[in-house]
Formats: sequence, C-alpha cells, structure tokens
Amino acid sequence: MPVSVIYASVIPQKLLLLPAHSEHNISMNIINTLQNAVAQAVEQLYGGPCDPSKVMVNTTPSDFTGDYSVVVFPFVKISKKSPDATALEIGAILVQNVSEITAFNVVKGFLNVEISAAFWLNFLQETNANPDFGRQPRNGKKVMVEFSSPNTNKPLHMGHIRNILLGWSCSCILEAVGYDVVKTQIINDRGVAICKSMLSWKKFGDGQTPDSTGIKSDHFVGDWYVLFEQKIRAEYEAWQQSDTAKTLLETHLKPGLSEKDFFKDFKNKWFNEYAELGAEVREMLLKWEENDPETLTLWKKMNGWVYAGFDKTYTDLGVTFDHLYYESKTYLLGKDIVEDGLSKGVFYQKEDGSVWIDLTDAGLDHKVVLRADGTSVYITQDLGTARMRFQELGCEQFVYVVADEQNYHFQVLFEILRRLDEPYAEGLHHLSYGLVELPTGRMKTREGTVVDADDLIAEVVKLADDQSKERGEIEGISPTEKTENLRRVGMGALKFFIIKVNPKKRMIFNPEESVDLQGQTGPYIQYSFVRINGLMQRVEKENIDLSLAWQYNDLQPQEKDLLAALHDFPAIVAAAAKEYDPSMVANYCYTLAKSYHRFWHDLSIFNAENLETKAFRLTLSNTVGKVLQRGMGLLGIEMPGRM
Repeated sequence: MPVSVIYASVIPQKLLLLPAHSEHNISMNIINTLQNAVAQAVEQLYGGPCDPSKVMVNTTPSDFTGDYSVVVFPFVKISKKSPDATALEIGAILVQNVSEITAFNVVKGFLNVEISAAFWLNFLQETNANPDFGRQPRNGKKVMVEFSSPNTNKPLHMGHIRNILLGWSCSCILEAVGYDVVKTQIINDRGVAICKSMLSWKKFGDGQTPDSTGIKSDHFVGDWYVLFEQKIRAEYEAWQQSDTAKTLLETHLKPGLSEKDFFKDFKNKWFNEYAELGAEVREMLLKWEENDPETLTLWKKMNGWVYAGFDKTYTDLGVTFDHLYYESKTYLLGKDIVEDGLSKGVFYQKEDGSVWIDLTDAGLDHKVVLRADGTSVYITQDLGTARMRFQELGCEQFVYVVADEQNYHFQVLFEILRRLDEPYAEGLHHLSYGLVELPTGRMKTREGTVVDADDLIAEVVKLADDQSKERGEIEGISPTEKTENLRRVGMGALKFFIIKVNPKKRMIFNPEESVDLQGQTGPYIQYSFVRINGLMQRVEKENIDLSLAWQYNDLQPQEKDLLAALHDFPAIVAAAAKEYDPSMVANYCYTLAKSYHRFWHDLSIFNAENLETKAFRLTLSNTVGKVLQRGMGLLGIEMPGRM
C-alpha cells in the first residue's frame, strides 16, 4: 500500500459528478467505477447505506498528485471520524479492490487517487477504434424539436440564427443520446403583418419581382414590409395635424401626459379605427379568410418568394426540417379542446361568452382561451397544434425553441395541457433563449435596421477570408477547396460564438471577435483539428506504425489531461441533452482544444525520444481530432482541411 500524504490545503476543481445509473455507454467509465467503489467501501467500513450517485468526484488540481479527487466530507457523519482519517480508510480499500487505482493520497479530507497507465492505454485504444464514442444506443423514445418558425413578411435575421442554431444543435445532441428526433417549424404565414407586405407590393410594387430586381426573394418581400411601415408612419404623422386628431387630443389628453406620449399610446387604436392603410390591410385579411381568389393568389405568390429565400438561408446554415406546419392551417385548431375542457370544468365561461381558465393557484393569472365572438387566441391554436402533433408524430417529448419574451406564454400553455391530462403534458420543455445584439445595439425590423441572417453569414465568411489572406496559410490549393475551407471557417466562427453562450443569457455577437484564432472561438478549435489532420497526413505518408503506441507506459501530465478530457466527452453530451444546453458541448470542445495546444507546445511528437512515445502521441492526437470533429459536429460545425 502506498504511503498516504497529508497536504496543507486543496480546492476541488472541475466537478465530474456522474450518476451511477447514467446511460454513459463506454465500458471504461472510471467515474462510475470510483463512485461505486467508494459507495461499497463506505458500506463495508461504516455499515451505513451509500448511494453511488451521491459520491462526488472531481479532477485533482494540477498542483497536487492524483487524477481524481473524492469528496469524503459527506461520510464523516457516518464514519464518526475526521475527514482525513475517513479518507485514509476509504483510500486503502480502493487500492486493494480497484485495479484501476495505483496510489492515493489525502489532502485536507479530499481523497486523491491515481489511475493506472494500463487503464488509460486501454481507454485510448477502445476510444480510438470506436466510431460511436460519445453516442448512446437508441432508447426507443421520440422527441420533437420546434425551431426557427419565422414570419413570411421578412427574411430571417440575427435573432433567428440563434434560434436555429440552438434548435439544430439540441436536435443533434438529443439524437446522439438515443432519441429519435423530429425537427419541425411552424411558419407564421398569415395575419396582419403578412398582409402589410402584400398590400405594400400591390400598391407600390409596379409588377417588380425578385428576378427583375436581382434581390434575394425573402429580402424582396421584407423590403415591402419596411416600405409599408414607412408609409403608415408618414400617414400617422400627417393625420396628427388633422382636425380629428386635434379634437381627440383636447378631449383625451390626461394631465402630465405630453402630446408626443399621447400619440405614441394612441397609435394602435388609430391604425385600427382611422388609418386608411390600416383599413386596407384589414380588408385584405378579411378577403383572405373568405378565400378570395385574387387575394389567395397574391398570398401564395409572395409566400412562395419567401420560402425560396428561406431555403437558401437554411442551406447556408446546414439546417433541414422533417415536418413543416403552417399557421394558415393551424389557426383554427383548439376550439374542440376548449369545448372539451369547458365540459370537464377545466375552463369557465363569462357572461359575454368568452372562455377562460383560472391559473392563479399555479402563480399565473386568468387566461382567455376563446374570445366572446368564438374566435381563437394564440394559446387556443397552440393547444390544438400540440395535440395534432402528438397524434401525427407520436412524440413523447416536445421542445419549443422560442425567445424568452414568450416565457409566460409557455408557462400558461404547459399548465393548461397538464390540467387537460394530455398524455404528453409532462414531456414539454421551453428552450428559452435571450436576445442577441450587435456591439452597436438592438435592431428593429420595422425600421429596416435589422441585421439579416444572409448579411451576417456573408460578413463572417469575408472576415475569415481577410484573416486567411493576412496569414497566407491557405495558398496553393484550388479555388473550390479554398472557398469551401473559408465557408467552413466562417460558419464555424458564427455558430460557435453563438452556441457557446448559455441559451438563457443575452449576448452580444461580435463578428470580428468570432473569427479570432486566439480566443474562445470556433476557428481556434478548428485550428487544433487542422494541426492534427496535418500530423495524420504525415503518418500516412511516412507509413508510421501506430501499433507501437500500446507499448508506451510513461504517461506525462499533459497526456493524462487529454485522456481525462476525452473520457469526459460522453458524460458532457449526456448532460447537455438533459439540460437542453448545447453550450456545454461547445465549451467542452474549447477546453479539449486548449489542452491539446498545451500538449502540442510542451511535448515532442514526431521528435519524441522513442518510437513507442511517438506512436502513442500520434494516436492520442488522432483521437483528440476525432472527438473534436464529433463534438463540433453536434453543433452543426464542419472542420476545414486547411486554415
């Protein structure tokens, strides 16, 4: 038995707590091994039960000896001994019973254990040969992920990009842990906003088309929406000088309220009761609801332009959908659910005929689910759409990727579905995310100041091109290959910079910072992969025998760091799926790349002291490259061949 050492102090670092019942599918899960062994040791030594999932395991701080540290403080109560004494007793049993542990030491109540070189070599050999490392077997469960869900009156913008990237990466991660994932979007293709674009083009378009103007088709439609807002603003400003406006101002202006504030508050009422363009929009919407042939033809034409534009942007983002839903076909759904809920006492009806639900006992309020005139509200159609999707898709879980502005809406929706005893009600999740801003501040679609997704994509690819030219490292390849590499770097920069932020946090997207090779960026990680790719090309060219790697047994700290980081990958993917948080995978990839850069600079690879060391470090590098590619792939990020 090794001599135990008592150090002065220690602060546990990265928490690697992994439930013993985890579906982590790699047979050599050292975390589970330690948790189970500690639990058994505690029961053997002190007679009390110990849940393996409650055993906390950390990586050992770099300035102390060991690979993993077990927190023993929770066991002091049952051992009735000091933390150090408890750790010494547990450590002694671990060394006797766990072949993977070669030594241990105790530091202020923390049990630090060293893992055998044989374990790490076996782990590396298994991982390097396993194309499914990090993935779990199919679990027979089906989940729907709804994301994007744009309006057809404008192109996709920067806010949509965050939504889309979160939805796509979440889908990939859920698929990696065993789910059958159905990717959907519901397209908001009807309503006042869509009619604004239609009316604007009809009145002022003079027959122009995307082809005749050379403007991307969804941008073309969005331009008419912006023009409508400009026209309606001009009409409102002119109306404010009319006798009608002056009379209303004199009659309704409240003390302490300025004329400017009055007209700001009055705008919606003016649009619905006085505006000429507003009346034309309402008339067009009424005609659409009555299936007027001319209106429907215009609607289909302009929506068709938008869909063609959306498809191009989705292709650029590398995104596809399994099912598309349209609000024009779902907006009448849900009325039967309301009637059923009313008969069961879930809802109540007011004297005016409107139907409501009392959610005050859930910390919410009274919510209308059907208007007095029998027309539905958004929550009504969402109730109907949820039931329809369950019947059509058979999903047990539903993930809605929607901005945090709709947090309250989804709280209400989920609570209503629970009270209706819908069979899928406990499998609902709102993946809420914060606002995205540029360093220059917020954007507004109505004023035409929004940053379109296409423009942002073009900008990051151009920035990647500019940086490449400065470095001069991508010369000598074909134009086609160069274009593809730059696309991958630019898109990697865009995607990683957005995904690395926890979804719940608001963020500022800085295009210049996103392409930096030195920061916590996609290109930084891609550069690690490119380095490794270069090494493996040399291996193939020089016909190096990598089988000698398994004769190596002199593991260095930098190598152990990489092996431990690789070992974490399946658990990180599982945790990201559980939390619906792709940023966990993004930050893992950065940490792994950072560890590899340190390994690259500190240790010789091709000039290693012997063939066994060289083969091991090349194999370790190759495995890191594979895991980086898989991890970034879960985020929808492709690796370039050159940078």
